[in-house]
Amino acid sequence: MAVAGLIGATALIAGCGESRHANEQRPNVSTRISVTISPKEVIVQPLEIGVRAEPTQEAPQNEKDPEPPIKTDKPLDVTIVTANQTPTDAKLMIRGAGMERETETVFARSPGSFPVELEAGSYTITAVGLPDAKSAHLTVGKYRASSQNDVLLP
Repeated sequence: MAVAGLIGATALIAGCGESRHANEQRPNVSTRISVTISPKEVIVQPLEIGVRAEPTQEAPQNEKDPEPPIKTDKPLDVTIVTANQTPTDAKLMIRGAGMERETETVFARSPGSFPVELEAGSYTITAVGLPDAKSAHLTVGKYRASSQNDVLLP
């Protein structure tokens, strides 16, 4: 009876595996956009993201292989890299797709970096505290790429 119980317990423990499957798509790598704040305007590069596979990849050994898409409706993970080229501290206001978010302060003549998740849609980015600076526009598409082809990434 004890042997049967031991075999049953061993089978139960062996059957409890990891719920994650090795062939699941890995999440996309954060997309970077560059935002420059000048006294006259806010400049965003690139103007659209999440529309197609990014032209650059993290790992150069896979540069000729396309990034596989992920079938998801999740927001795009974006890192905003900023450069405030004015003598005034400023914040960025991101409006669009049913959201409004203000970043932390980007100090005068300094860089900054902010993570944000953006749904597909059209966004306006303005510099709070600089009323003469013209706003910039950013378009976020529904395309999400897997980091499946990029090594040394989570």
